[in-house]
Amino acid sequence: MIGKQLGGRYEILERVGGGGMAIVYKALDILLHRHIAVKILRSQYVHDEEFIQRFRREAQAAASLSHSNVVSIYDVGQEEDIHYIVMEYIEGTTLNELIKEKAPLQVEEAVHFASQICDALDHAHHNQIIHRDIKPHNILIGKNGRVKVTDFGIARAITSSTITQTGSVVGSVHYFSPEHAKGTFTGEQSDLYSLGIVMYQMLTGRLPFLGESPISVALKHLQEEVEEPRKVNPLIPQSVENIILKAMRKNPAERYRSAKQMLDDLDSCLLPHRRNEAKVNFMDDDELDEEKTRVIPAIRPDQYSLSAGDRDFGTSRDEEEPQEKKKKRWVKPLIWIIILLLLLGGMWYMVGVVKAKFVIQEVDVPTVVNKPVTEAQSMLKAANLEVEIIPESSKDVPKDVVIRQDHMNMKLKIHSKETLYISKGVEKLKMPGVTGKKLGDAKTAIMALGITDDRIKVKQEFVNEEPETVILQTPALNDELDPATAVVMLTVSKGRETFKMPDLEGLSESEAKSRITVSNLKLAQDGINVEASYKQPKGKVITQFPYKYNDEVSPGAEIKLIISSGLPEEAGPMKIAVPIKPTKDGKETTVKLILSDAMYENFEYKTITKVTKASTVDVSLVVAPDKRAVIQVKQDNVLADMITVTYDDYIAQKNGKPFNPIPSGSSGTTVPGATTPGATPPGTTTPGTNTPGQTTTPGTGTPGAGTKPPTNSGGTTPGTGTGTGTSSGTSTGAQSTQGTPTPTPTNATPGNSAGTGGRN
Repeated sequence: MIGKQLGGRYEILERVGGGGMAIVYKALDILLHRHIAVKILRSQYVHDEEFIQRFRREAQAAASLSHSNVVSIYDVGQEEDIHYIVMEYIEGTTLNELIKEKAPLQVEEAVHFASQICDALDHAHHNQIIHRDIKPHNILIGKNGRVKVTDFGIARAITSSTITQTGSVVGSVHYFSPEHAKGTFTGEQSDLYSLGIVMYQMLTGRLPFLGESPISVALKHLQEEVEEPRKVNPLIPQSVENIILKAMRKNPAERYRSAKQMLDDLDSCLLPHRRNEAKVNFMDDDELDEEKTRVIPAIRPDQYSLSAGDRDFGTSRDEEEPQEKKKKRWVKPLIWIIILLLLLGGMWYMVGVVKAKFVIQEVDVPTVVNKPVTEAQSMLKAANLEVEIIPESSKDVPKDVVIRQDHMNMKLKIHSKETLYISKGVEKLKMPGVTGKKLGDAKTAIMALGITDDRIKVKQEFVNEEPETVILQTPALNDELDPATAVVMLTVSKGRETFKMPDLEGLSESEAKSRITVSNLKLAQDGINVEASYKQPKGKVITQFPYKYNDEVSPGAEIKLIISSGLPEEAGPMKIAVPIKPTKDGKETTVKLILSDAMYENFEYKTITKVTKASTVDVSLVVAPDKRAVIQVKQDNVLADMITVTYDDYIAQKNGKPFNPIPSGSSGTTVPGATTPGATPPGTTTPGTNTPGQTTTPGTGTPGAGTKPPTNSGGTTPGTGTGTGTSSGTSTGAQSTQGTPTPTPTNATPGNSAGTGGRN
């Protein structure tokens, strides 16, 4: 069956289950593109016309149910000898598998499942449908925890002759109600009895009645009282046990009157005030009848034998005689059981004899496919068969000719009905109106007529309609067409013509306006605003809107621009002398400076090749109150130093204090070229004003740069100055010079130094 298509739309994918009557497959509904379950009748039933008719009626009755806890039936059909029912596919497991895996279940979980089953039964009973085969195998549990009851009505289609032939019925005997076991009328209370057994099994992990054969189990349903669930599982609340015991009463009148009544009891049984309620008490009239014939378990004779000690104490013969009578009480029940089994065997034999005497003659069904309907009817009537005509449209078979028949190359009983499907010829259909619909919806409506996707042609045009909207159709609305050959042309909107928005950011105002004009766009009225910016220089475009770079934009769209007025007032532009050096003196090294500040992020500021000695490089940067600057110094692509500049450094420099870049990770070592004016190499003492713990040295250099005394050009006297310095190498100094000093930076002695210097 795998890969076979039923009804031209249900493709069988895999087998997912089966029972005595049917096999269940997972399938794909090609038309609706959804997974469904297909139940296919086993081959041994396909020739029983009475069974098939009852099967169809019951399937149609079950299809009338619509409830969230009932598996929906979508379709019923037949293809050759295959009778099938299409139903909802549930992704999950069965209650039977859950019980095997987890039993006993938690009380709350079991009550939750039972409530949903009861709700489904209440809906079915209101629709005059009795399930008659409630068991864990027929209860599906989806991945979302929702319970789905399946096989509604199917059990009712089983004839009495199948009780020992069909595995599913034999398996179901454990869930039979007493009236079902006796073969009498089964109503709503029978389903509730079966639900009680399902609850018993969920909460105890075992069935209430077991036996060596289906007959012995059926007798226990009729005669034996069930062991109380709380004796098996003491965790069951008394209120829940009461529900199980009431549902499983052998007298239907003592059970719940309806599924709704049982559902109400389930909804409240776990409330705190009910959990420990009194145990339910049933008093049968039979229990009051002392003369009622009862089935007594057999008693071993040695249980009542008297010991020598008993006889020594004078046990009389009068006392022994009642004990002998007790020993023989098991004889009568045994006789009744044997008689009952003999009666059942005799009845079964008689059924076979009667059926053999009343066997209806069978005839070969004539093959009438591709014959005119009048000739086909004559042939079937000559074979003593009834004829049912069902017209069908066909593109391959001429009108009034038989397309197919139900029972070709088979035997049927005399006067059985044979169904013929007669061609009506090619059916002309009317073209639906799809203009204004989305392309996907339009295709779905057209393909529903039988027109394949390859015969639906699509042409796209730029129009002022929402994209993917059908604006024109051929054939037109209500034109007749042959779905087997028709070709449909749909004209679909591509929307307004669009193109990629150009990038205007970073252009000057005049360049941006020119680009807008060239691109067939418009600058909006009042479309230019000016804002301060860290990211763009003065006069450059900061932002374009509402269309960003590479957005889809239509011709004539209006664009607005924000132009930079330069840095904000609080911005801190600085120039920093960054020390660089080779990895090893004399070795050529490539040094890269990577800048992240208020304007840039990881910007490769400068690359210096062939660095062989220590020097400095000026770096211009901008800091902000909330954005510091970080300069990474990489030697041959390996991070060597990292210098951090804060807004406080900018304020200090603005107030005349030069910035001294101290690379991160340096300790006790002055980076070459990083010494500022006023710095003196450690260990050097020069005249000056000494303070305790300090060395006074002459201040030298220009603000923020230089480590040697300046060379005066055009002056008459060398510069003089005073300075103070701590033993750690930190000094401050002031210098006065005549003329214009020209600083000559040289390499500094290693050490940490910071200084300030002023020049008059």
